[in-house]
Amino acid sequence: MSGVPMPAEVVQVARKRLTTAAEEFDGNRVAALVVELAEEWGVVRLWDDVCVPVLTVRSGRTAAGIAVEHALSEGVRIGLDVFRRDPAVGPPADGVLLAGAEQEEHCLGLHALAAALRERRRGCLLIGPALPWPALASAVRRARPHTVAVWSQSAVTGRSYRIGRFARDFPGVRVYGAGPGWVGPLAPPVRRLDSLSAAVRVLRESPVVDPAL
Repeated sequence: MSGVPMPAEVVQVARKRLTTAAEEFDGNRVAALVVELAEEWGVVRLWDDVCVPVLTVRSGRTAAGIAVEHALSEGVRIGLDVFRRDPAVGPPADGVLLAGAEQEEHCLGLHALAAALRERRRGCLLIGPALPWPALASAVRRARPHTVAVWSQSAVTGRSYRIGRFARDFPGVRVYGAGPGWVGPLAPPVRRLDSLSAAVRVLRESPVVDPAL
């Protein structure tokens, strides 16, 4: 039923189950729920209708709240990472590379994007959070992706000028700024990914490559 809107009563029950599992520090149950809901409703609906609202509400302000938030985030990450993953399949050649911006530790949205791409049989290479710009440049030279999406969660890490410089260094690569941290305008050739559904639509298609590049 991927792509079908989740009924309100299903959303309510799913949020409650996820919250309860996190409050009991049952990361395996959180992960299992994520996989179950993704299989039934699709990753985009799971993320937009269940995960994001629950994560927003559980944003910790006390010591106990922070502990629950971490348990929730880790369980969600594990569930997204195991969803439709085939350990026998290596990273795609000439594909999509996902990374967190320099000093950006909160990249759960990239795990959701990677899971949504796998759901559509579109592999990607996710190399994790807080990647220094020189390290990202090195990864691009070695992996040779056609597209790079860089996640920023906060204005502290969403340096628009820096992703612009990176894009100009790789004119043959499509570069996107993902996440809410890119508060400033992203100058061409960098483009913004405003939502998971928009990111999936853009990244699941291979670009037409100019043979001159």
